[in-house]
Amino acid sequence: MNLTAYEKVKLARHQNRPNTKFFIDSLFDDFLELKGDRMNGDDNAIIGGIAELDGKNVTIIGHVKGCSIDENIKANFGMPHPEGYRKAIRLAQQAEKFNRPIITFVDTPGAYPGVKAEERGQSEAIARCIMTFMGLKVPVITVVIGEGGSGGALAISGANHIIMLENSVYSVLSPEGFASILYKDPSRAEEASEIMKLTAQDLFELEIIDEILEEPHGGAHNNPAYLLPELKNKLKQLLDGFSKFDSLEIVNHRYEKFRKIGSFGT
Repeated sequence: MNLTAYEKVKLARHQNRPNTKFFIDSLFDDFLELKGDRMNGDDNAIIGGIAELDGKNVTIIGHVKGCSIDENIKANFGMPHPEGYRKAIRLAQQAEKFNRPIITFVDTPGAYPGVKAEERGQSEAIARCIMTFMGLKVPVITVVIGEGGSGGALAISGANHIIMLENSVYSVLSPEGFASILYKDPSRAEEASEIMKLTAQDLFELEIIDEILEEPHGGAHNNPAYLLPELKNKLKQLLDGFSKFDSLEIVNHRYEKFRKIGSFGT
């Protein structure tokens, strides 16, 4: 299916696109949700907990979007507050303590930019989350399932391996925001999408992500179950591969992966 970048943005935002909760319910067993940041409260825009993948204990952290207005309001349309990122930090550190690999699911237009979120330290929480993930001594696998927007996505994407669904997007900000800054006109979002290099195919070519997972014809919302066998096999293969690394090799592998982004030769 030959789609423009903006058509892929629209598919990534489709209200019936499979979300993090779908993948948790479909891929993992015995999920135990863990809530709260132990500072201020819980954030429904990020879900996290412990589960099993074919008998192997893992920690799961992901953005939450709903399939209805009520669900989206509850999850703040997938835009986390500082509490969500501090919850992610807490669960990541717990995973490291008990030597559990981490799997993250990314699907957010970006972190919530409201005044109250800024007052409670939104930028600090995102920065500390990025720092925490980059230094983890357990493997981290990230799956971008919809939108990967700005620091709100990057906060839980400091991974050893990044997979993107075929019609997902991952960018520094939304096309509308990009167009507002570059052209002073958010209505030029479609034009902006073409130059942002935000598609899975663009990012694979740039070596920012590691692989692309094929979607069913017309987009993942048409047949979510189509994704499950291949994604489960990939996760199992990656976990088996990283199980042969010691903690220093895990950290160095992640460091080298991000270090080479943007490098060029003359």
